[in-house]
Amino acid sequence: MTQISNAIATRDNGPEAIVRQHKDDLTLVLPSHVKGETWMRLAYGVLRSNTQLMQVATRNPGSLMTALQDCARLGHEPASKSFYLVPFGNEIQGIEGYRGVVERIYRAGAVKVVHAEVVYENDEFVWEPGTVDTHQPPRWEGPQTVPFHRADWFADRGEVKGAFSYGIFQDGTPSRVVIINRTYINKVRKESKGSESPKSPWVKWFDQMVLKTVAHRLEPWVPTSTEWRKEQLRATAEVTAEQAGPAVITPPASTGPGYPEPTSPEDFNDDTPIEGELVD
Repeated sequence: MTQISNAIATRDNGPEAIVRQHKDDLTLVLPSHVKGETWMRLAYGVLRSNTQLMQVATRNPGSLMTALQDCARLGHEPASKSFYLVPFGNEIQGIEGYRGVVERIYRAGAVKVVHAEVVYENDEFVWEPGTVDTHQPPRWEGPQTVPFHRADWFADRGEVKGAFSYGIFQDGTPSRVVIINRTYINKVRKESKGSESPKSPWVKWFDQMVLKTVAHRLEPWVPTSTEWRKEQLRATAEVTAEQAGPAVITPPASTGPGYPEPTSPEDFNDDTPIEGELVD
């Protein structure tokens, strides 16, 4: 009987109650493709099914709300393979997985293929943009537009040397190629809280964290939001209306739902064509 009473008290006064109180705040930031009621039920279910998560959330409910708000803003399901809720000491961290980054790119609809690979010391890797590619099979003859990567998948490939990523747009053209080296990977890991802990994903799933890191570097060069697609449809509709004849069009707000996520100012100011990026 005592256990039942404690469970009811936790439900009415604990982290789940706090999540319920902030339901409107959480569902307000959800992208349009996510159903608010379904998302909230998943959030409640995570707390009920994970004792350790519930205990840490009870001690530090603020960290839970921060993690859930990040999860909602990115359009992921709580505690899924796309977004992890990880207890670290006395707080909960929300960690977007590699799968989550790639999902957001695909959702926008502009990219049909996302390519990301970890490069090891014993792999063959060639990236000489703009040169005639002699490394690729005959069908790739001509200027090199994407890196060439060859690996013996069943041998000892050595230590992680770096990673690369690029997208293929719907018309078949590649996006900007992003390449990161081990120095950059180590820098990102060092800035990640608790990265040396045995429970850290940097310790348990190092390769996956490297893939997520390089995928994040690709984000500024490809659309990553379903709102981007809506903006393209809206722009197309406006052009069609203008071509059809004079019309009164009320200009929409410059921010808010229906508009692409903010990107770096460099995306708009750099007129020089760059085929690749090496982050050091």
